[in-house]
Amino acid sequence: MEQKYQYRNLARIIIETKTPLAVGSGEKDMITDQVVARDVNGLPYIPGTAIAGIVRHALEEHGLDKKSFFGFNESTKERKERINQEKEKGIYTPKRDNIDKGSEIIFSSAQIVDEDGKVIEGLINERSDYLAQFDELPVRQHVRINEKGSAEKRGKFDEEVVYKGVRFCFEIELLSKDKNDSNFRSVLSELANDTIRIGGGTRKGFGEIEIVECKTKELDLSNPDELNAYIEKTSSLNDVFWKEISVNNDISKHADERWTTYELRLMPDDFFLFASGFGDENADMTPVWETYFDWSSEKPEMREKSVLIPGSSVKGALSHRVAFHYNRIKKLFAGNPEAKTDVENPAVQALFGYTRKVKDENGKDQEKLKRGNILISDVIQTRNEEQDKILNHVSIDRFTGGALDGALFSENVIYGKSVTYVLTFKVNNDALKDRDIEQSFEQSLFGIVEGMLPLGGGINRGHGCFSGKVYKNSNEITR
Repeated sequence: MEQKYQYRNLARIIIETKTPLAVGSGEKDMITDQVVARDVNGLPYIPGTAIAGIVRHALEEHGLDKKSFFGFNESTKERKERINQEKEKGIYTPKRDNIDKGSEIIFSSAQIVDEDGKVIEGLINERSDYLAQFDELPVRQHVRINEKGSAEKRGKFDEEVVYKGVRFCFEIELLSKDKNDSNFRSVLSELANDTIRIGGGTRKGFGEIEIVECKTKELDLSNPDELNAYIEKTSSLNDVFWKEISVNNDISKHADERWTTYELRLMPDDFFLFASGFGDENADMTPVWETYFDWSSEKPEMREKSVLIPGSSVKGALSHRVAFHYNRIKKLFAGNPEAKTDVENPAVQALFGYTRKVKDENGKDQEKLKRGNILISDVIQTRNEEQDKILNHVSIDRFTGGALDGALFSENVIYGKSVTYVLTFKVNNDALKDRDIEQSFEQSLFGIVEGMLPLGGGINRGHGCFSGKVYKNSNEITR
């Protein structure tokens, strides 16, 4: 009897988070508005549906037919149109009323890899020191700022994230009719793409990953030995089957030609502050420190109180400055009703996307969404020569020349004048087709490296000015 799917393409992949990961559970608790998905042990994990979704979407952007090896469900409208077309051609068969197709590719959930390289699956009795670090995860604070520099109503929220430097392992299986299935290589290639992001907040600094290890194997089920190996293989990610497979070194991170890469190599002029929103025993305002894991010594080492430049903070500042430059280029000055400074600005919409309410044909409000075309990565690096310093402030009574009652406060700022920080932006080429939009974005980047667009908090007190250079696809550009 002929086998429909003679071949099984298998892959066991270990990925590492290069920026914090926000795969939400859809729930909230007493501490945060959104908590990450956790497994039966209370450890973060990535559902297989999340991985399958981002891979399918990426492949569809490359022209993959929706009725592909991922399977499909034909809508009622599509089914009626197909049946009418088949009846007109005289090829209609009642048995083909439903042509839905199941998926030929299977993604497992991605489970945490411990410090010894073992994948944590099933119930565990004791937690190692490494796994105990996941009992409490970092919480990121967010606030939406309007064009007037103040917080928008209901614009404050927070979310739980997984540390940078956490490793997860998952498995992929593709059922194939042909040997050396190109679809399997396409899936692995997308996962190694430098623009792939997993989870939420992918346009504000989260979700960047990198493949650490990839083992692949193609099994021919017509071969008795390979058939037995497939039958005896379990669903465990620690199965002995994978110990006999060598690492596939052909799968490595690569650039996506559909995106343009901009880099800002910055050095602070003096102090900068990305505030945590909390104080401590030393200051009323403190920087937001980040904790991450470093695997450079083959074991995860925790790096605490590392410097963080959040992508969301940079995105907000850039968005407003892009609107300014676009209006300037178009000669839409103050007082002109066509001069938009918010999400209605064409350059902001093209680059950063939008969410707005529109009326449908029945007059009901519906949300219209457009995903942003810029990927910004958080900057997280170990403190080296940076120093924090307590600055004291007091508001002076202009009539008496003395301090106002209750107006004394202090802030803990970072001084990193000799340290270089690299901000990376990936911009979809479709958003740069309009030369005015491209110029608006690049002029905004020049504003950062020239100290004209400060980043972070306390910018009216002199904080957040940087100097540096702008690179476009690894080549330095100037005004």
